[in-house]
Amino acid sequence: MAPPATIRCCAAALTLMLYILIISPSSSAIYCDEDDCYDLLGVTQTANASEIKKAYYKLSLKHHPDKNPDPESKKLFVKIANAYEILKDEATREQYDYAIAHPEEVFYNTARYYHAYYGHKTDPRFVLVGLLLILSGFQYMNQMTRYNQAVAMVKKTPAYKNRLRALELERSGGVTNKKKSNRQMDKKVEEDLSKELELDIKGTQKPSIWELLGVRFIVLPYTIGKLLLWNGCWFWRYKVKHAPYSWEDAVYLTQRSLRVPLDAWGNIDESTKEDLVQRRLWVKSNLETYFAGLRKESKRRR
Repeated sequence: MAPPATIRCCAAALTLMLYILIISPSSSAIYCDEDDCYDLLGVTQTANASEIKKAYYKLSLKHHPDKNPDPESKKLFVKIANAYEILKDEATREQYDYAIAHPEEVFYNTARYYHAYYGHKTDPRFVLVGLLLILSGFQYMNQMTRYNQAVAMVKKTPAYKNRLRALELERSGGVTNKKKSNRQMDKKVEEDLSKELELDIKGTQKPSIWELLGVRFIVLPYTIGKLLLWNGCWFWRYKVKHAPYSWEDAVYLTQRSLRVPLDAWGNIDESTKEDLVQRRLWVKSNLETYFAGLRKESKRRR
């Protein structure tokens, strides 16, 4: 099921679409509501900038709240001021004229309107930073929720309770208090001891700020530079100088050849790792021989 925030976002978008398609009679209505901007100023569509400005000042003297306290006159002045803001600028006036001439292009005219009024007021850099912060926040909360759920499930398993009991015996010197009156105390002890146990939960890790999208974006130049340097050193050492692989690099090649995830590779014992590295599985023929042996062994056990 989609998150509530996603549902609300989709509902808002659907409502806007329905408003544009059904409720709004024309795309030009987003500029001066149901009125015509030219009619509000008492000018024709062919009026020049000077005529528009003169008409506005004439109407403002008549309907400005400081000149006319009538509430209806105040509402009319707001409409007149809005119409003048639209028509005094050549770009927005051209967009308004286009919306009048092409009322059927609802989405296009609406997009031009909002871009003209809000697009130039927003620095793209702030938009990017805000987007990264929002995404990072959602990412962190999602990872923390998943981690807490995994921890809660692990704490219900017998293996965890056995480890907790063993740690309690170790701290108390092998003496346990079995009085029923101390159950509340035992819960507090359990909470204290659980903090000392390191939970290794496969598939779920405790959230780290270094894994957030925002932090990764900030350190991206450093990451790219480090990667280029590593690849350059690798190419020079093993492709140009033909030096033998170091143990760390041979382990990396073996893990990559077997396509074993890093966390799973860490759970393999050292003797098995050493045996795999000595097989030189990064060589294609050696890898094929190794897999053929595994298949043969699997059939024999059946």
